[in-house]
Amino acid sequence: MTGSGVIDAGVAGAAGRRGPGRPRREGVDERLIAAALELIDAGLPVTAAQLVARSGVGRAAIYRRWPSLTELVATALDEGRSTHAIPTDGDLRQALYDSFIGTVERGPAGYPEQRMRRRLILGLEDRHLQRAYWEAHVVRRRVSTIAALRAGVERGILRGDLDLEACADLLSGVFYYQLVVRGAPLTEPEAIARCRAAIDVIWRGMLPDGAA
Repeated sequence: MTGSGVIDAGVAGAAGRRGPGRPRREGVDERLIAAALELIDAGLPVTAAQLVARSGVGRAAIYRRWPSLTELVATALDEGRSTHAIPTDGDLRQALYDSFIGTVERGPAGYPEQRMRRRLILGLEDRHLQRAYWEAHVVRRRVSTIAALRAGVERGILRGDLDLEACADLLSGVFYYQLVVRGAPLTEPEAIARCRAAIDVIWRGMLPDGAA
């Protein structure tokens, strides 16, 4: 990674993907991710030397699993986050509401807010990490949202001219605005209330003309 000094890119990408006939040792990936998270949570640079020291995994083994430390850090930053499907055959508004508001109200189990803040900082400091995280992790979580919105269009519930990607951005952006711009923890009732109100506004804007 460049700019932030979070990742030592000296040998990044040199080894590429794991070759045939070299099976992965049990638990190696987990040890590497745990070591990376220790460094990330402590605000320390993630370097190959530190990963080797903390995980006991050799440098060559690191690069058999990830083409660069950027991809490894992106994987570590997603640890504890989950992907879930949004039902599309019932009350679509309620399904979207439960997916976004319900997740916030229940809290991101296994994913502390401090790590989310750290992820945002690292992504802003390093565009390569930001893109790696987007392409490997965020895109796959958006699949269910895009599918739910598309089902709404097909069922005639939502406008046929919707830009589904833009709508997905709006739905997610409401929560990031609270956290990043307003500095409001998503555990605050006032922040959740603002998110509820914003989701309602977005929903009304996606409805066909004349629909209530």
